[in-house]
Amino acid sequence: MLGSYIIFGVFALLSWIISARLQSKFKKYSKIPIPNGMTGRDVAEKMLRDHGIYDVKVISTAGQLTDHYNPLTKTVNLSEGVYESCSVSAAAVAAHECGHAVQHATAYAPLTLRSQLVPVVSFASNWMQWVLLAGILLLNSFPQLLLAGIVLFAVTTIFSFVTLPVEINASSRALAWLSNAGITNYSTHEPAKDALKTAAYTYVVAALGSLATLVYYILIYLGGSRR
Repeated sequence: MLGSYIIFGVFALLSWIISARLQSKFKKYSKIPIPNGMTGRDVAEKMLRDHGIYDVKVISTAGQLTDHYNPLTKTVNLSEGVYESCSVSAAAVAAHECGHAVQHATAYAPLTLRSQLVPVVSFASNWMQWVLLAGILLLNSFPQLLLAGIVLFAVTTIFSFVTLPVEINASSRALAWLSNAGITNYSTHEPAKDALKTAAYTYVVAALGSLATLVYYILIYLGGSRR
């Protein structure tokens, strides 16, 4: 299990570093106003209208960096600091979440796949740690249990990698629209791009960490099955 702890430790450290950088950048860019003084809510509503989307609501949600798009309720949920702010970071986050709404409206394939995986991933997440632990303890007598745990873990790993193009594409849509709509200009576009790029790194680290852990469990299974 030492190898597993090392993997968890390395990627937990990377995740913490990127998270700290993300919060630092968003705090920095939250002090830079966008030229037209639009709030995050204004930006979100305009992006939705510009894409012909009128059945999605923009609402405020509690917390910090809790922004998300909910395809089931068709709501763009913006944290209070984004919803009411007229900053570069607020505009970037609002546009990114609306990017998901645009994906949903245009049936973007990776988003559709991710949505279909949600119930399976929810089930796998609830059981995989217990199955993996039991599988390692009973590896010599019942290796199939660890294999079942690996399958469950693989589902969550696949979900992590499916999430990558969804997030990257949403940011690309957001940045293109922010520039074309005149929300950002030559001095504010790069900060918006930098903020969204840093946010994307969190998903990359999560996916790679999940893959590394999956490989580790596979090696344990192969080592045990050869005894």
